[in-house]
Amino acid sequence: MSPMTSTAAIRQAPATGVGRASAADPVVGAAPGGVLFDADDVAAGRWTADAVVLERPEQLTLSRLALTPATEEDVVVDIDWSGISTGTERLLWSGRMPPFPGMGYPLVPGYESVGRVREAGARSGLRAGQRVFVPGARCFGDVRGLFGGAASRVVLQGSRALPISDALGERGVLLALAATAHHAIAVGASPGAPSSVAPAPAPPELIVGHGVLGRLLARLCVAMGGQPVVWESNAARREGAVGYRVTDPAEDTRRDYRRICDASGDPSVLDALVARLAPAARSCWPASTSSRFRFPSRPPSCAKPSSAWRPNGSRRTWRTCATWPSRGSCRSTGW
Repeated sequence: MSPMTSTAAIRQAPATGVGRASAADPVVGAAPGGVLFDADDVAAGRWTADAVVLERPEQLTLSRLALTPATEEDVVVDIDWSGISTGTERLLWSGRMPPFPGMGYPLVPGYESVGRVREAGARSGLRAGQRVFVPGARCFGDVRGLFGGAASRVVLQGSRALPISDALGERGVLLALAATAHHAIAVGASPGAPSSVAPAPAPPELIVGHGVLGRLLARLCVAMGGQPVVWESNAARREGAVGYRVTDPAEDTRRDYRRICDASGDPSVLDALVARLAPAARSCWPASTSSRFRFPSRPPSCAKPSSAWRPNGSRRTWRTCATWPSRGSCRSTGW
């Protein structure tokens, strides 16, 4: 099962006038109105960024864009590294991303960026010089930020930038996928339950796909005391397991998994996974996919046939979790 979510770190090379502070850069302070820089600065070209722009599907450019003026609650961050998601961002590139509020072109991608705070507003909660993880930004005027991190410089609320250790370096871009993996384990343990009342997460027993997300899931499981089995049909991707076993799904005969997490992003594996579930088991899909999940029209073999069986075809393409209790009802929950 080839994972659809993977990350590669790319170094952001600052263009002329866009990188670190230099003698040619403006001295920035709190301008009237509590902004770090204002519309006049932008109009004069003093506050711009080089950004990766998807003008439309399969048309990529590197463009100089004016930045939205920053307020005292914002930070200006010079980006050093950006991750490239071969799940979400491949869908944006190909034009196969299902529609959602705010979707459209042109757009600046990127939700896995690491940089350093260049300027910090008085109410941002951060300070200049801090290393931060940036989950994206909407600071490019009419060009959409979906999710806006693939640029040499960004403006965002200080509350959205997460301070991280300098020692992480480019590995900091993995934070978004690590959070996805942790959330998948927590929600998979008790789908739909608020975190305040949910039981302690139980790690999945089976993980499908040994890409970046699958590896993060497996390592979190090991850290929680679990011993997951990981399916990977591509022999070249089975290397690198630490504390868990990676196997060809064709060689696994077990059919009583209580918790399965599919990191492959391939909805077609659903039927195969249902056949491997124990009664009252749970299966969770944290990877992005362009296709709709189609749940079986009949109860799986592990569920008792009943008039209470209600198959629900999930329309959510981001994060979907489903349970098949032993009495045969199907519930899906997106996050």
